[in-house]
Amino acid sequence: MASATSSSPAPTAPSLQRTLKARHMSMIAIGGSIGTGLFVASGATISQAGPGGALLAYAVVGLMVYFLMTSLGEMAAHLPVSGSFATYGAKYVDEGFGFALGWNYWYNWAVTIAVDLVAAQLVMAYWFPDANGMLWSAAFLALMFALNALSARGFGESEFWFSAIKVVTVLVFIAIGLLMVLGILRGGSPEGLWGNLAHFTQGDAPFAGGFAALIGVAMIVGFSFQGTELIGIAAGESEDPARNVPKAVRKVFWRILLFYVFAILIIGLLIPYTDPQLLRNELGDISVSPFTLVFERAGLLSAAAVMNAVVLTSVLSAGNSGMYASTRMLYALARQGMAPRLFARVNRRGVPLPALLATTAIAALCFLTNIFSPQAVYIWLLNLSGMCGFIAWLGIAISHYRFRKGCEAQGFDTAALPYRAAAFPFGPIFAFVLCLVITLGQNWEAFLQERIDWNGVIATYIGLPLFAAIWLGYRLVKGSRVVRYAEMDVQGGR
Repeated sequence: MASATSSSPAPTAPSLQRTLKARHMSMIAIGGSIGTGLFVASGATISQAGPGGALLAYAVVGLMVYFLMTSLGEMAAHLPVSGSFATYGAKYVDEGFGFALGWNYWYNWAVTIAVDLVAAQLVMAYWFPDANGMLWSAAFLALMFALNALSARGFGESEFWFSAIKVVTVLVFIAIGLLMVLGILRGGSPEGLWGNLAHFTQGDAPFAGGFAALIGVAMIVGFSFQGTELIGIAAGESEDPARNVPKAVRKVFWRILLFYVFAILIIGLLIPYTDPQLLRNELGDISVSPFTLVFERAGLLSAAAVMNAVVLTSVLSAGNSGMYASTRMLYALARQGMAPRLFARVNRRGVPLPALLATTAIAALCFLTNIFSPQAVYIWLLNLSGMCGFIAWLGIAISHYRFRKGCEAQGFDTAALPYRAAAFPFGPIFAFVLCLVITLGQNWEAFLQERIDWNGVIATYIGLPLFAAIWLGYRLVKGSRVVRYAEMDVQGGR
């Protein structure tokens, strides 16, 4: 009996389990960047900035996201830990920076789950307009909790299939749209390609609204891409992070090009940017999603119902990913002594159950819809979490830049890294500058009015002073400081 006990894992110290396979990592990387931002909000980008402006915004922000993912991929392959942003921020910038980054990211995704659950209510109202939306939120919250409570493999498998549905939808859309553009299927211009190209030159196209519209659209596009960084969180439970993380990151650029740029190009070719239906793309009105409009013009009259199901899948996928990401971040903070030790506990299946329960409690904010309007709660929660994702991206760029500088200062040969980011130092610098511009420009119109809309300003930018206060508060209490390059742990020591 003693021998059997000694040969088994210690029951008092279970840990996360590396059960995520290469296919899970690849789908997590792309699944995080395909959601309602593409299926629903893409219409607003085209209507506001014109087809050329929208295409440019998606291409430039897509390039920024690519550089962020290569930066994250380099660090995650070298040091694959759950809750990577907090760890990298603490190791390569400042303990207080990592502390603030970790809590910011946990809070962001925990609130985002509530946003997604409210969004699910709005989507389900398409089929069941008289049903109590809170019941849908309760059912979907229970489903997300169950998928994450099973194991990391349970999350990975569910996210694989959620993402597969989204990927197939986009590929079918591109294929049908291309046939319409070429005049093979009905719905496009009778003149084929040249007739459809006229949409890029009519009125103020291809760039409508000028530079101001382009900046405004860039913010919408930035929100669309949030979630791609989940691969850094999942690296801590990947079977072979040194191989699987770089493999997934390398596919990000081409998938962004295919799924976003091609999709926006086809929408711009087939639907005039002046079409009033492009402006009517609230989450609760899937019938005017640009994807639905294109499918209907091709004669697929049931497109609205199909797209509603796809958007529901996207919402559940985002909530499922948020549950995983926020749980692992809280677990990582607890492991580093930056959160109560209770949240560092893991059950026999490698699931940090106390952290999962705490995250679920925050996600229960969705039940405010039983008191207030679902649309109002959706906007409140969206404003609460809006800035946090961009702060995480800024943290990735800063951490990677300083990591590389630390390698130079200590003579660490970067050729020994499992994966090296492209175009250093241009990549992280470009990503940081562009991300900062998008972050600060979230609500710049509020400052141009005769009387500044302070309520709007506070709702938009509250995340920035909150992050700074948490960082500075930690420094004052703990006495942390910016890590010197010569003292930085660049070897990947745990």
